[in-house]
Amino acid sequence: MIKKEIRVIGIDDSPFNKFREEETLAIGVVMRGGKSIDGILSTKVGVDGDNATARLVEMINKSKFKLQLRCIFLDGIALAGFNVIDIRELNKKTGIPVVTIIRRKPDVARIKEVLNKLNQKEKIVLLDKAGAVIKIGEIYVQPIGISIERLKEILKLVCTRSFIPEPIRLAHLIASGIAFGESRGRA
Repeated sequence: MIKKEIRVIGIDDSPFNKFREEETLAIGVVMRGGKSIDGILSTKVGVDGDNATARLVEMINKSKFKLQLRCIFLDGIALAGFNVIDIRELNKKTGIPVVTIIRRKPDVARIKEVLNKLNQKEKIVLLDKAGAVIKIGEIYVQPIGISIERLKEILKLVCTRSFIPEPIRLAHLIASGIAFGESRGRA
């Protein structure tokens, strides 16, 4: 049985202009279940860079909330365009289960094709390393360090206003609010 107030973090990036910005903000929202915010974390990641994993590890490991966190939810496997997160490394270096949340079934072959054209073969390795994309209800997930059964229990607690975990939804609203002066887009 999972406590209703399990602490989790949801992470999303802020909107950015890839032609004018070298970095963008990544926001983490720490919540108890899907109802109460305990804190907000932030870091910067390179647009189409390769530092997202290291920056997230640092942000989480330095946080006062780290010892209480039971799951890291990511809005997809990349931040700031193609700054692909090594979710196995994030799990290993934080000791916390990691789950990518994807709204629509990804076209992995197309993503790999684009990365090949950009000569970003090391990022293709990270996509393969992340494992299979699994459908749970209305969303797709890639879980590392957590069973599907436990993940389903946690999702029941944290998906309170939509199909995606509330911490990710709020991270999106906060990040877009900072970037545009008010929140925009679908959260």
